[in-house]
Amino acid sequence: MTTTFIYDAVRTPFGRAGGALAGIRPDDLAATVMRATVERAGVDAARIYDVIFGDANQAGEDNRNVARMGALLAGFPTSVTGVTVNRLCASSVEAVIQGSRAIEAGDASLILAGGVESMSRAPFVVEKSAKPYPATGNQTLWNTAIGWRMTNRALPKGWTISNGEAAEKTATTWGISREEQDAFAVRSHEFAAAAWAAGVYDGEIVQVPGAELARDEGIRDGSTVEKLAGLQALFAEDGSVTAGNSSSINDGASAVLLGAEGALDAEPLALITGRGAHGVDPDEFPTAPIEAANKALARAGRTWADVDLVELNEAFASQSLACLRGWPELDPEKLNIHGGALAIGHPLGASGGRIIGHAAHELARRGGGVAVAAICIGVGQGLAVVLER
Repeated sequence: MTTTFIYDAVRTPFGRAGGALAGIRPDDLAATVMRATVERAGVDAARIYDVIFGDANQAGEDNRNVARMGALLAGFPTSVTGVTVNRLCASSVEAVIQGSRAIEAGDASLILAGGVESMSRAPFVVEKSAKPYPATGNQTLWNTAIGWRMTNRALPKGWTISNGEAAEKTATTWGISREEQDAFAVRSHEFAAAAWAAGVYDGEIVQVPGAELARDEGIRDGSTVEKLAGLQALFAEDGSVTAGNSSSINDGASAVLLGAEGALDAEPLALITGRGAHGVDPDEFPTAPIEAANKALARAGRTWADVDLVELNEAFASQSLACLRGWPELDPEKLNIHGGALAIGHPLGASGGRIIGHAAHELARRGGGVAVAAICIGVGQGLAVVLER
């Protein structure tokens, strides 16, 4: 079976809701990272067997297969196909996994995977009535940026709580205090700011023309536990989950160039050696990465003692801290050493490509090692991949 290598990975800086990238269509964000990836690799786009991109919402300008639309806008030949996949927050991890399977099966030698999300531009939608022109009644306007909508009433009510309420439940179940959550959030901002200042992210970033950013827009300098302590809990009157220890609403795109050994005349950043998926009750989604990562490591023939680096998407501080407790063998100092989504942001469809791409670049900087990239998913799932160099 052919091995899948990561030859390059790029992303845009992530913008805040209504911020610098809010005026950019999601298909244009996707095209930006697609075009940059093939240009950096010096590869003829016609060699790309398929473009697999994740996108969680797909209700607005990202409708009608944004992967194909992005490839066309990037100037790829029309012979290059594209498919959009949706596993909510892990959509671009799913894209990488599907691409790696195509390569390992021998169907392809080069795949461009990744993801995109413009949460700023996600539209409001109205359900269609059973009758074309109902004479009475009102219609609900749904915000498609994030969360449950048009939920099937057959699902248990306990499952369909908001992501924030699930994060509160996680904090209670795992005994995670408000102070711990705020301290973890401050750590994320400090680490992300320091990494940008040191140029750690320079090799991964492609700017969006006309919307350039000096760094990820959500990073807050001078964030302290004392400042975060003054924020109000959002999801429970006596709760601990706040805007300060939760990821934000964001815009951005990421891309990962996957290939078989020798597909490009360049040294790969890393190779994929394990994949794992795990499901839990929807209201317990924050902890699903625990077993997803355990499965991925087992399939890679590795244990936590072998791991040098972990990129865990920080949907909430309580979620990240619960996962850390679920991985007792992992040294916390190996987790998100250059910040995470609490600071960098979480544009749903793009986040998985970010964590996989950064893990691959970091292994290349180190000259070797083992990394885990893991992510939680609304409605009760987790995905993880193991990278090695």
